[in-house]
Amino acid sequence: MEQIPARFEDLGLSANSLIAVRHVGFLNPSPIQAALIPVAMTGRDCIGQAQTGTGKTAAFVLPILERLHLHDLRTQALVLTPTRELAQQVAEEAHRLCVKQEIHTACCVGGRSIRDQIRDLERGAHIVIGTPGRVIDLMNRKLLKLSDLKIIVLDEADRMLDIGFRPDIERILKNCPPERQTLLLSATLPPPVERLAHRYMRDPLRIDLSPTTVNSSTIDQYYISVDHDRKFPVLVKLLVAQRPRQAIVFTRTKRGAEKLFHKFQGRLTKTAFIHGDLAQTARDRVMKRFREGDIRLLIATDVMGRGIDVSGISHIINYDVPLDCDDYVHRVGRTGRLSSDNARGTAFTLIGKDEGDQLTNIEKRIDRILEEYIVPNVMAVRQKKIRQHVDDMPDPFAPTSHAEDEEFGVVA
Repeated sequence: MEQIPARFEDLGLSANSLIAVRHVGFLNPSPIQAALIPVAMTGRDCIGQAQTGTGKTAAFVLPILERLHLHDLRTQALVLTPTRELAQQVAEEAHRLCVKQEIHTACCVGGRSIRDQIRDLERGAHIVIGTPGRVIDLMNRKLLKLSDLKIIVLDEADRMLDIGFRPDIERILKNCPPERQTLLLSATLPPPVERLAHRYMRDPLRIDLSPTTVNSSTIDQYYISVDHDRKFPVLVKLLVAQRPRQAIVFTRTKRGAEKLFHKFQGRLTKTAFIHGDLAQTARDRVMKRFREGDIRLLIATDVMGRGIDVSGISHIINYDVPLDCDDYVHRVGRTGRLSSDNARGTAFTLIGKDEGDQLTNIEKRIDRILEEYIVPNVMAVRQKKIRQHVDDMPDPFAPTSHAEDEEFGVVA
């Protein structure tokens, strides 16, 4: 098997790009960067299968930057993403990796001023990053022209198809020059994504770096058996017992995220929720506060979870069992990432008595048996006392003495 380069200097990048990666603090390429960048630099179509948070954004941004003619302000690259947050992250990464160059980008997403986006396009944008719906809108207005496109990237392709963007994506691809390069990045490759690739890509090289399991070296994983009507009290006790540095609680639905958030109101500060129906300004505000650490407990749905790339998350809690086993991998992958203190991540999944099959499917998917976690004292006390404790919930994020830590492990 051909050895994958272990240094950025071995990937064929220009001097400017090497300066940029050092400037942003990259020491060595991640596996997806090492595998994808040299092939993408040749102009060949590629399918890269890798999780969010593995460095895949830089893996396609760097080859894009290498191919840009900066004197030409026509749109030369288009990146499609499923969410506004992910589009913004791609735009920020492109500018981060251009310390020696000036590029023009346009972030074209719904929920933000279309006038600003039109102004960016009229000024000239080397790279357009956007969600399919807004991109189609701007194409219909004859404001976004793709005739000079050199490269198109479908980022998080599986998620874009999951949320119904297939017709828009196909329409966009049909309007791209046939000689363009296509890069498809996806955490999973279900049949719809495979069909899309077969129809619109030319002899793509497939690079599969997706994990078959969650990285057990950095993430401890447990399940908690619980009755459905006791999930919230158990969650409260879990937070008090674990004292997470920063946590995401995943729910299956938008309504479920909001209901859970409202249960915490008046009991726990530093809590917020995020889902696709929130106004863009609200989503941006929540994510900014979460990245800065002002929000310690974020309640999120799966779609929004794909756009969360924060290294300090210590705990993931699956309040609702994910319907798709791959979503379990993506959720849990939000924690256990590289951080300054090299801390491990911890993941808990609340399992109802009727959800044993889902647990078994998850264990098959990750090829690992999850250990049961008994929340301290929850199983040994009456429901009335649990409710009393929930109402008087101490803040698990507040600094405490050792004596207080012991107290929080016991229900009065």
